[in-house]
Amino acid sequence: MIRRRSFLAMTAALSALSVASQLKAQVQMGDDGLHKQDFFLDSFLEMGSDLDDAAAEDKGLILLFEQRGCPYCRELHAVNFERPEIVEFLTENFVVVQLNLWGDREVLDFDGETLSEKDLASKWFVNFTPTMIIIPPEAAGAQSVREAVAFTMPGYFKPLHFVSSLEYVASGAFRDQGFQRFIREKGQRLAAEGIEVDLW
Repeated sequence: MIRRRSFLAMTAALSALSVASQLKAQVQMGDDGLHKQDFFLDSFLEMGSDLDDAAAEDKGLILLFEQRGCPYCRELHAVNFERPEIVEFLTENFVVVQLNLWGDREVLDFDGETLSEKDLASKWFVNFTPTMIIIPPEAAGAQSVREAVAFTMPGYFKPLHFVSSLEYVASGAFRDQGFQRFIREKGQRLAAEGIEVDLW
């Protein structure tokens, strides 16, 4: 009985390692230990300029905070960013800048202050990874992230909620409607079309 349990435990562990190695093979990893995507902007990390450039293309700006070893960041890349419809909507409507929660690269904040990525995260009260700060193009010229931000995703959102948050900002619904109401109404519309939706 003990040998059988040991064998089952070993089999489960090997299976988990196999899944983990498959995920690692699919997702590019940078020297900083963060997962990478081809659509990430190679930025000078000047927040105001990045927003101005995105707005000039009629796109919003997403500031994505991640950290080395974050399992939910891996999930974001291995699940959400593997869905072509999500990436297509994302890249049509937003420019994405990746930031390291514990990074030392210098960032120029909207208010003109220069500080490290980790100090910026602290200043902006970013405590979880992944955290996505979504800023609409109309916020170009903002003097602070608080003035600019339309919606923040603190932590990992599953695909339905993730793409819905992008739609929430891109559609302008954030101006006069809360996100919970927005996604509830979206769920009702999909249900009326015969599409089963699990909002939880």
